[in-house]
Order: sequence, then structure tokens, then C-alpha cells
Amino acid sequence: MSTSAEAATAPRSQRRLPDFFIVGHHKSGTTALYEMLRRHPQIFMPDLKEPRWFDSDLHGATSAGSKLRTFEEYLALFEPAGADQIVGEASPSYLRSHTAARAIAEVAPGARCIAIFREPASFVRSMHLQLVQEHVESEKDLRRAVAGEEVVREGQRRLRYSDHVRYAEQLARYHSVFPREQVLALIYDDFRRENEDTVRAVLRFLGVDDTAPVEVMDANPTVVVRSLRADRIVRGLYGGRSPAGRAARKLVRTLTPARVRSGALSAVRRRALYGRPTPPDEELMGELRSRYAPEVRALGEYLDRDLLALWGYDDVR
Repeated sequence: MSTSAEAATAPRSQRRLPDFFIVGHHKSGTTALYEMLRRHPQIFMPDLKEPRWFDSDLHGATSAGSKLRTFEEYLALFEPAGADQIVGEASPSYLRSHTAARAIAEVAPGARCIAIFREPASFVRSMHLQLVQEHVESEKDLRRAVAGEEVVREGQRRLRYSDHVRYAEQLARYHSVFPREQVLALIYDDFRRENEDTVRAVLRFLGVDDTAPVEVMDANPTVVVRSLRADRIVRGLYGGRSPAGRAARKLVRTLTPARVRSGALSAVRRRALYGRPTPPDEELMGELRSRYAPEVRALGEYLDRDLLALWGYDDVR
């Protein structure tokens, strides 16, 4: 049964669909925006930040994908919302997906969509660090990772980094199925520089009180993994199903108070395994800017904004 058909036949108590979607991109402020919006009294967003229900074309591309098995499970995420709240979700992969925009429009044609775009070279660098941290990318050197970014799975060719930087094409997919007034395109630089003002503009876009207090946040900061092997060991000990993993968790439960234990693993990983990224290789960043300049030009023309100047692409050849 299709998602739209399931929506029509679902029990009335479970038919609450999102009024808005944060559709992407990763490493462009989507987590911070999600955290700030969900604190607004007129907005409900589930604890599961990335339901990823509508990006089925990407589920074979990574080890991630939706953790929900049925559309009823997806709808259940929004059941706790109050009658006076609007409902939203944030799945940054929806912008890269070729099918998500149309799938969303089929079940929620009145929904509003928010996309955030970041300068491509810094985006790719930050995305690479994130994928290394998540053990999706095993190549820690960015130059080699981008050179070997092609991934072929289930007969489909994908570019792990460059496929994210089809900005104008991605935005056009949403404009093809939603009226323009229902799609908000944000620039990451504006969000970082004028964080509170940008969030208030989003609140106005969503039709909720834009005078409510706004807590400025910087969620999901970029870090570098010092040792993939050590991080993998810690993940295995605390999260794995091996006898050693079960024994480690039992020991931690025995020796550590519950209020401390909840943050123990993340604290260990933050202090021992993660660090601040080193300054970027400017030669490589210049090469990436040359590679992605056509995408910057296309998005700038699409939005009628001089992104070449904003992102320092004026003299890129």
C-alpha cells in the first residue's frame, strides 16, 4: 500500500501529519534549527530527529535509513502533539533524495518545507568529518575520500559528497510539487551570523508567534575522530552485543550512578576520542571551490542572490 493510501486508511487518531519539514542539508544548521523550534510552545517535533520515512530511494545508499517499519509507526511519532501545536519533523536527507519531495507532497500538500544551503567546500569537509565519525567513511584524508567518493550499491552509482551539492536541482524538486510560498530556502551564513533573527523569520514562515523567547544554539558541532579503531572499540564495548560488551555495560551499571551513567559514554568519547578539526588544507579547499563553482552559480541565479561573492567564489575559475 502506498504512503498516501495508508494515510487515508489510518485510524483518525493517528492521522496527524507534519505541518512542516526541515528537509536539509546535513552539517548546515538543521540540528540547531530543530532544537530551537521544538522549544517553541506552539510547535511539536518528536524526539526522533530524523525519521527519514520519505527518502526510500536513499536507504540502499548507506547503512542508515528509516528505523520505522510502517507508516503507522511514523504517524505515531506525532500523536503527543497538542491540539494547539503545529507538527514538524527534520530529516536532512530529504533534500538530497530524488523521491522525498513528491512523496511528501502526496500526503501533505499543504506542508511547508525548509532547506538550508552551505558553501560547498566547507560543507563537504564537515560532511566528511561527520561520516568518519559515524564509521560510514573509512578514509580519513579528505582529498582521497573525495577522489574515491563513488559508491555503487544495488546497481546504482552515487557520489557520497558531490550528490549533496546539486543545490539548484534539489530546490527545484520542491518547487515542482509545492507552491513557492511553502518552501523557504535559507543560507547557512545568515543562520550563523543572525541566528535569532533567522529563527524568528522561520517562525513567521510557519505562522506561529515569532515574539516568543529564542534560545540560540550550536548543536552537532564538527569534530575530528582521533582514532577510528579506538572509537570502534568503545562503540563495541558499550553498544555491541558481544559478551565483552555486555560485561562492560554490567560493570558500568554496577559502579556508576544512573544520573552519571547516562552521559558516561558520550563524555568518554568526547574527551578521549574526539578533538577540534585541524585548519583546512587551503589548496584542497580551492580545488573543491573550483569543482563546485557551477553549483554555486546555479543556486545564486535560482535564488537571485550573489552567492559567488558571499561564498568567495568571485575569482574561482
